Amino acid sequence: MERARRLASRALLRRLLAASSSATSPAPSRGVSTLAPKPAAGSRPRARPAHQYTPGRPVSVSALQPSDTFPRRHNSATPAEQAVMASECGFNTLDALIDATVPAAIRAPPMQFTGKFDAGFTESQMLEHMAHLASMNKTYKSFIGMGYYNTHIPAVILRNLMENPAWYTQYTPYQAEIAQGRLESLLNYQTMVADLTGLPMSNASLLDEATAAAEAMAMCLGIVKSKKKTFLIASNCHPQTIDICQTRATGFDINVVVSAAKDFDYSSGDVCGVLVQYPGTEGEVLDYAEFVKDAHAHGVKVVMATDLLALTTLRPPGEIGADIAVGSAQRFGVPMGYGGPHAAFLATSQEYKRLMPGRIIGVSVDSSGKPALRMAMQTREQHIRRDKATSNICTAQALLANMAAMYAVYHGPAGLKAIADRVHGLAGTFAHGLKKLGTVTVQELPYFDTVKITCADANAIAEEARKNEMNLRVVDANTITVAFDETTTLEDVDKLFKVFSGGKPVDFTAESIAPEVSSSIPPSLVRDSPYLTHPIFSMYHTEHELLRYLHKLQSKDLSLCHSMIPLGSCTMKLNATVEMMPVTDPKFANMHPFAPIDQAAGYHEMFDNLGDLLNTITGFDSFSLQPNAGASGEYAGLMVIRAYHKARGDHHRNVCIIPVSAHGTNPASAAMCGMKIVAVGTDAKGNINIEELRKAAEANKDNLSALMVTYPSTHGVYEEGIDEICRIIHENGGQVYMDGANMNAQVGLTSPGFIGADVCHLNLHKTFCIPI
Repeated sequence: MERARRLASRALLRRLLAASSSATSPAPSRGVSTLAPKPAAGSRPRARPAHQYTPGRPVSVSALQPSDTFPRRHNSATPAEQAVMASECGFNTLDALIDATVPAAIRAPPMQFTGKFDAGFTESQMLEHMAHLASMNKTYKSFIGMGYYNTHIPAVILRNLMENPAWYTQYTPYQAEIAQGRLESLLNYQTMVADLTGLPMSNASLLDEATAAAEAMAMCLGIVKSKKKTFLIASNCHPQTIDICQTRATGFDINVVVSAAKDFDYSSGDVCGVLVQYPGTEGEVLDYAEFVKDAHAHGVKVVMATDLLALTTLRPPGEIGADIAVGSAQRFGVPMGYGGPHAAFLATSQEYKRLMPGRIIGVSVDSSGKPALRMAMQTREQHIRRDKATSNICTAQALLANMAAMYAVYHGPAGLKAIADRVHGLAGTFAHGLKKLGTVTVQELPYFDTVKITCADANAIAEEARKNEMNLRVVDANTITVAFDETTTLEDVDKLFKVFSGGKPVDFTAESIAPEVSSSIPPSLVRDSPYLTHPIFSMYHTEHELLRYLHKLQSKDLSLCHSMIPLGSCTMKLNATVEMMPVTDPKFANMHPFAPIDQAAGYHEMFDNLGDLLNTITGFDSFSLQPNAGASGEYAGLMVIRAYHKARGDHHRNVCIIPVSAHGTNPASAAMCGMKIVAVGTDAKGNINIEELRKAAEANKDNLSALMVTYPSTHGVYEEGIDEICRIIHENGGQVYMDGANMNAQVGLTSPGFIGADVCHLNLHKTFCIPI
């Protein structure tokens, strides 16, 4: 049956191409020779120029319009082809097909954009607009740290991976047979993380460090089968990590306690896990060996948030005894980008592999017995486990994980260690110089890249630094930290000395005092174990070698450079080059997420513009750009609905109705929000069974919180009763959460707000123009 369907599809495609050719090709002329080659069989004939100059005829206004319009270059179906396709479906026009497909009850009036976006931009105008926004950003040299660092993106990786559509257009590699190149690169990523953390298993990969820490917290709960509900977080963790864990804990009914690690109290017998930062957010490197032993003695699992570059120098978490290590690979050649996206990681032991979030790449064999790669574990398991899934992760930042992996491949173990030693040396030189100045007090604890300083007026020092286009981190009125990275120079250190001397000249230089500096890391914390020992990390250290390796891998993949990707869960398209170009503009790429807001004016104007446009498109009143994946959007939207009910005093509303046809992440997200899932079935055609839904809503009306619904459905159908479905939920006290995975099929025709939904997430990589 499946083969018959494929053959029928191919036959239809041949008829479309033939009909299209006859509808658009000019009749051949006799007696006329030409040097132009004949079009390849099956190729689209080129239409005649829209505006040909005829002597003596006035030039039309339309002939004077710009030629670099988006539809002209990116909407490949010509009007004639659209007419042929509509005809094959039994309609005279595309509009007639739409009128017959989209229910009349939910057809919205045309969208009205206001201001400069009303007519849209040409490609050149778009580049000018983005250049204007970039000019509004002030990318001062960042010494803020907190898990985000400037980095040098090797040019060979920038051009041949990050800016290469043969790498950035593929979907998450669910289909191993057409993703062997990316799978090998992701296996390199896993190997890199496992080696550096000293733990045997790593995923590939997660969304950001804070989310990875929250996933580790959920793992600790799962390990003890929810019998212990307290999770302890060290106060030296990054503040954003603490915030995310506290928010995530509410859905799991976990009691989060934040305190200094030395004050952790296990006496309640209710602690499932602890989280510590290594190195700490203010730079300190603590010896956790005895701490880990004590936690394990009380039956408590240890999560360690860490830094991959530091682990080339520091004893790794696995050797210390940590059960789980999490962190970000951002400083391995991925720009800060005002906070992301970045690839994170989670590494653990074999014992807990079935509780790991995300996906794991494994080595297998193909049907002929040759080595092959596949997803040994993947998030598609969510579609089976649903509300019992360990995670709702749906996107792994595979492109950025590949960048980080190639960064490690390019530099190798010796290269990474050299970068780490240089960063540590610059931090040590700075600390030594401050001691010579004598104007402030330098923390005496060991550090890797971040120096903590006690001073009389931290804000005054930070202001002086900003005058010199440098950003420092103000912890409190008397505490400041300065974090160093791969891009820091000796000249930068000299500028910092001048800042800390109140703008007065200093009688020494960083270069002159560097020979006096020694490492601050004690021998007990110095790493002596090897890492990145696989040959792949020693083979490609020159540009031409890595270039060939990158092209070798991309030749094993199917990307949008080759064809459409036949994966129904995502609508893929080749992103316009002008949409991608700003991503690597230094004014956007090199902005630290905690830089003063007045330095990011271009970013914030862009956020406001995008939000206004999204409000118009969706029919909603407000927006958030914070979720960084579809499942994150589900979680955020459901948490908003949860907060809405609580604000009205309806704390008891916790039932979420979900059709059995929903995305697998839907029930997983609802479970993470502490909701009770009630499934409703579908009818013979795969549509939501409205009567069954009505009965479920009425039966749970006292506790109904939300409905999760995808529109059009996961079967690709505009269900007729969607407006009635929304009314049923509202009449029974619930809110409607719409999964926007198929939003591209709504834009310009209807909208979630017009249909009656209350909250919706948008997969920007599906409907709009970002890579995944």
